[in-house]
Amino acid sequence: METPEETPVTPEIPNSPEKPKINSQDYRLISKANDDFESGNYDACLEILEQLELLRGSDSKLLHNRAVAKFYKTQCRNHDELLKSLEELDDDKTLNRCDLAVLPQMTSSPPPDPGPSAMIPIYNKAVIFYHRHMFETALLTLKPLVQKLDNCDECSIALIGVLMLRLLLATNRLRKAYDFLEILLQKLGTSTLTLTAEDSNPQEVLPGIDENLARCLKLLCMLSMVVNRKVVLVPEDGTTEFSALKAHQYYIMKDFQMAAKQLKKINVDSYRGGLYNHELNTLIANNMGIIHLRVRHYAIAAKFFQNAIIFDKHIAANLRQAELHQMSSVRSCEILYNLGIAMLHLRRPKEAFQSFLVPLKTYHNNPRLWLRIAEACIMEHELRRVAEEKYGPSSSQKRVLFSNRIPYTESSQSAAVPEPTMPFAALSLRNALFLTRAYSHQVNVTTSSEEGNEEETCKSIPTDNNFCNPSGPVTKESLDIMLSAIYAAYSYVSLRLGDYVTALEMAQELLKTDKISDAHKLLAHMYAGEALTMMDKLAEARPHFEPTFVSTLNTFDFETKDWHLKSLDAAQNVVRYNLAVALNLKGDFEVAKSLLNTCTHPIVASKVFALKVHIEKTQAAAASLIAPRI
Repeated sequence: METPEETPVTPEIPNSPEKPKINSQDYRLISKANDDFESGNYDACLEILEQLELLRGSDSKLLHNRAVAKFYKTQCRNHDELLKSLEELDDDKTLNRCDLAVLPQMTSSPPPDPGPSAMIPIYNKAVIFYHRHMFETALLTLKPLVQKLDNCDECSIALIGVLMLRLLLATNRLRKAYDFLEILLQKLGTSTLTLTAEDSNPQEVLPGIDENLARCLKLLCMLSMVVNRKVVLVPEDGTTEFSALKAHQYYIMKDFQMAAKQLKKINVDSYRGGLYNHELNTLIANNMGIIHLRVRHYAIAAKFFQNAIIFDKHIAANLRQAELHQMSSVRSCEILYNLGIAMLHLRRPKEAFQSFLVPLKTYHNNPRLWLRIAEACIMEHELRRVAEEKYGPSSSQKRVLFSNRIPYTESSQSAAVPEPTMPFAALSLRNALFLTRAYSHQVNVTTSSEEGNEEETCKSIPTDNNFCNPSGPVTKESLDIMLSAIYAAYSYVSLRLGDYVTALEMAQELLKTDKISDAHKLLAHMYAGEALTMMDKLAEARPHFEPTFVSTLNTFDFETKDWHLKSLDAAQNVVRYNLAVALNLKGDFEVAKSLLNTCTHPIVASKVFALKVHIEKTQAAAASLIAPRI
């Protein structure tokens, strides 16, 4: 993690013909400003910069260095003012008129050798955006510098490259990060094998770079290789950074027990060494939660995530007064996202919904997040329905249930209000459907281009499909699975809201899906049949309720996967019951009763009994209306 230490400043004597050369007096002032900045005497540094402005007039480098000195004077807290000054420099038409350079950097690494005057302000802006979690803006800001790496010195290449690697990894552009890493190391005259060798010293491999920067580059090199599943030996040097990377490698290799042990070791070593900070505790607690979530210990995972949020709140308690580097340590969005997933598995939808709302402000283009929010709304509705059936008036005695649905009766609240309601679930699913379809098209375009001729493939830019940040990159298969889940959920929600046209449309789209799972195939038929029935299209609905298709489903999936229906017998009973309901609505009471006699599974027992009573009452009422013979 970068820390804003008092880094050395570098005076420059440029050869620009537009300005006279720096005289001895100016040079002494520059050197004095340099010494004052390095010693942390920012007031004296600012006074000297003011003297230089009076002697030589204002120029872009002087304005930049004065803004940086003021920033350090506030203990790296007033980054808004610094960013404003850097933005103003972009509009300054005198940007190329440079006659001195006092170039402090906002990282723990030394500044690069003086280059074009616009380079340092642009780099510093990208650093600010990075620490403020504005990763995409930082990437766009840094892009012009990356494109001109060939014109930079070795230290500048390393400094810009390290920041670029951080941004690519932070945005889950894993393949691009590795490809950029190879290009970067090639420009520095080395390779991944040389830099990550077991006995390699980064300072010896990269002699022209500061020791801290070289070590940081080695760490990022190994991280890029680990997340791209490349073979690399992570050293056990006792430092927190490499120990955490080792735990990450164990996790990717699915050795969850060793990953947990490694994190516990970091925790113990940090306490013994007196290294106690909330940032490290947040990292350990969150990663332990992820490990337990992966092995389905949902309650333990939720507890770790809650602890991570507590640690993270200490960092974010006074964020407006925090130093710039501390802002990048805040991970509340990612932790709350993980906590929401754990709460969904624990069937605590209200807590899950509230957890998802915070990351939604940042990751509103994540279709998976919208789907999870809709699932929380659906689960909350189902729990409320079960509670009403259990403790409220027996609705089964007052009306005929179609499948397991009760008409939606919540207050007419706007769908735009973020509450765990079915209208908001419909809104979330619309967003998820739109985004998933758009991303699926992008993946298809990428796939088709990669399947072209060999020359085009060599020129193609690697794509990471990082559509679901902060989650990892997705594949075409996972997008298809997510699209099926969205169709199924959208159809169900539309049925509950009485929008039978949309329910039928989503069910039909689900049936058209390639490689549809058995669970989704069953749901699609049930939802399509119910929608058609509610639209008084009983003839079209009946084929969806034919029990014959159930025999083609995979028995193993029903028995091993976490589905509501645990066997083919249960699925057969559900389909037969729905067919009996359709026959009852059509008036075929005897056929419906004979079907109900075959529905013996406990999952439909109460509904079968209610429907039988309804049919008998209907038949009795019909018989009483027949005129007696005389």
